[in-house]
Amino acid sequence: MISVDEALTKTLALARVLPTEIVPLSQAFGRYLSNPVLAQRDQPPFDASAMDGYAISAKPLVGATFTVTGEAGAGHAFGAPVAEGEAVRIFTGAPMPAGAVSVVLQEDVTRVANQIVIVTASTNTNIRDRGCDFRHGSAVLPKRLTANDVALLAAMNIAAVPVVRRPIVAILANGDELVMPGDDPGPDQIVASNIFALQALAQTVGAEARLLPIARDTEASLAAVFDLAKGVDLMVTVGGASVGDHDLVAKVAQSQGLSRAFYKIAMRPGKPLMAGTMGNMPMLGLPGNPVSAIICAHLFMLPLLRAMQGDNAPEPQYQQGKYAKDIAANGPRTHYMRARLLSGSSFPDVDVFDNQDSSLLSILTQADALLVRPPNDGARKAGEPATFLAL
Repeated sequence: MISVDEALTKTLALARVLPTEIVPLSQAFGRYLSNPVLAQRDQPPFDASAMDGYAISAKPLVGATFTVTGEAGAGHAFGAPVAEGEAVRIFTGAPMPAGAVSVVLQEDVTRVANQIVIVTASTNTNIRDRGCDFRHGSAVLPKRLTANDVALLAAMNIAAVPVVRRPIVAILANGDELVMPGDDPGPDQIVASNIFALQALAQTVGAEARLLPIARDTEASLAAVFDLAKGVDLMVTVGGASVGDHDLVAKVAQSQGLSRAFYKIAMRPGKPLMAGTMGNMPMLGLPGNPVSAIICAHLFMLPLLRAMQGDNAPEPQYQQGKYAKDIAANGPRTHYMRARLLSGSSFPDVDVFDNQDSSLLSILTQADALLVRPPNDGARKAGEPATFLAL
């Protein structure tokens, strides 16, 4: 068995960054920008009023009087300069008239007809300088695009962006005991569940996930379903990767050219995990137990998919908290324990569930974190530092 860190390193080594494609900005959210994108204009593109008020050509002084000669609104500039003793009624976002050096807030003046008198003076000009947000040529660097990034790109006058193509993932469940939801299970069968979690998890990092038909416990059935995955970017199998008489995934995959990178990890749950390549296609063989498969997906599948899209830091992002209660010593494998976070602070209490059976999805649905216990870690007391992975 190899360590989790070594297994992750070997998994990420399987990744190759996928090609670039151009997509409309409306489809860019959540995608990985592949190349820097440069702003096509300044923002704001002119000196603009930051407030509703009056644009004047002098510093405001209490008692000063000005004659209002016109009006400027957003999208409607005042077309003449502001002379000494003049003011232009101006609204937030409107271009500053030529000659104006400050904006007096509307509540800081009294107005009668076309005359205003300053009753409160401020040293703030209330002007947003041209380019104070960003300048022409400013860059958005490669990253996964958030909603805020999309807004920034739109303001930069970018209509389409270069992004890494979405990885296509094929997910295969294996076992005579499995039926799909909605089917009528026999007395010795169960409903396939973890493949739907894997599909959803893949989608959260921008991948396109396809569920293949359930493969039965025969080499012919597995080979036939493997053929359906040709042309995808990542193959993920669930179950059948162990060493039992009916565990045929590794055997069939090797007959189709699998070059195995590793098999078995010193972790719980999830020891029987396999990774390798079939031609140019990476392959992950996840355990069949639902919790084991989902935890392994968080630790290995998601980082691999992020790396395939050019993410420079695809590894799981661990956080620090503290033990919510005393806990016994750990064994020789890294243990990922389902837990709930008891406070919303940046250093929360991490409370592990008493039952950590790897078949119990009901516990996983209540968990919002995995407490990470290093191999051979001693007993811990409540309040001691703890490491966790948020779910």
